[in-house]
Amino acid sequence: MRLIPANIEDYNYDLPDCRIAKFPEQKRDHSNLLVFNKGVIGSDQFYNLPNYLSGKILIFNNTKVIKARLLFKRVTGATIEVFCLEPMQPADYQNMFSATGSVDWKCLVGNIKRWKEDELSLNVDIDGSQVRLTAQMIERLDEGVIIRFSWNDDTVCFGQVLEAAGAIPIPPYLNRSEQVIDSDRYQTVYSKWEGSVAAPTAGLHFTDKVIADIITKGNSIAELTLHVGAGTFKPVKAKSIDEHEMHSEHFSITVSTLELLLANMGNIVAVGTTSVRTIESLYWLGVKILTNENSPDLMHLSQWDAYTLPDSYTSTEALTAILNHLKSVGLSQLVGSTQILIAPGYTFKLINALITNFHQPKSTLLLLVSALIGTEWKDVYAYAMDHNFRFLSYGDSSLLIP
Repeated sequence: MRLIPANIEDYNYDLPDCRIAKFPEQKRDHSNLLVFNKGVIGSDQFYNLPNYLSGKILIFNNTKVIKARLLFKRVTGATIEVFCLEPMQPADYQNMFSATGSVDWKCLVGNIKRWKEDELSLNVDIDGSQVRLTAQMIERLDEGVIIRFSWNDDTVCFGQVLEAAGAIPIPPYLNRSEQVIDSDRYQTVYSKWEGSVAAPTAGLHFTDKVIADIITKGNSIAELTLHVGAGTFKPVKAKSIDEHEMHSEHFSITVSTLELLLANMGNIVAVGTTSVRTIESLYWLGVKILTNENSPDLMHLSQWDAYTLPDSYTSTEALTAILNHLKSVGLSQLVGSTQILIAPGYTFKLINALITNFHQPKSTLLLLVSALIGTEWKDVYAYAMDHNFRFLSYGDSSLLIP
């Protein structure tokens, strides 16, 4: 497998601001659905998605968006925005949100030059009690700052603090502040595990009824968890994709879901690009186990592993290797991280179709779509533009069958 050193300008298209959906449709499943089926393009409504699926397994990302934006006021009145990116201490997401007293996060800080005090603070109302939250800079990194959050009530966990003090981090291209509707609609109906700073937006269209109809049509569903990082909005600034540094994201997937994938080879539909990244990463992690089980970073996939590791193993062999490894060490789920870059030249190992929204020009997500359906992504996006589809996070959906 060889990455094609693509010129990022080849993945550009004109996206007028008026075509970016600033708010969700009134009903989740009433968005438009573009269907690309082996080169044939058509359109429908999302609630009819089950009609296009039979005998498939759909993989959902059940991550939950956290209220990652915290606004602190200086004594001068200036606002300092602290954007929580990923936990540092405790590093485990579940332990982080249940922690009391203090926690450390890697954050982005807006207006950081005006942060003059040793610490910033704000008062938060939690269940009728006033809790004082403070933020202290611990260390500056190349990309971000380590912030220590502390609060003066040991009966309150950090998850409660964020829920009360934070704001949903809606995408910057919406060019508006968070509104009440975002608390519900920038979250999937099946979200479970807190940790994302951006929604897995392909899942925003699903309702309980659509999911039930999918099952009625003879399909099955399974879930994984990948916590979406702010890097999902990171533009490709390099002229060539091979010069772009991909972001890393944490994921977990249970043994039962791995077994379902193994039993449904050839019929795997990923709901969203985050599910794609996780599922495809499984193959390469399996290869790492098969070739070097003593690797110190066995459960981490770096950006170029998919282009340097041997790909002579079957997908069945790779998944079986993971399952055998987990069982040998007594684990019920795989916990890892992936920096995988999926771009033209990549050969998909596990997924057979993709449900996804319409992505930003010159983005790694658009490169992933191109890797799946080739240059016909241009026909898909031209069709969407000509037929008044809405774009980006709150926009319309597509089913892509290569």
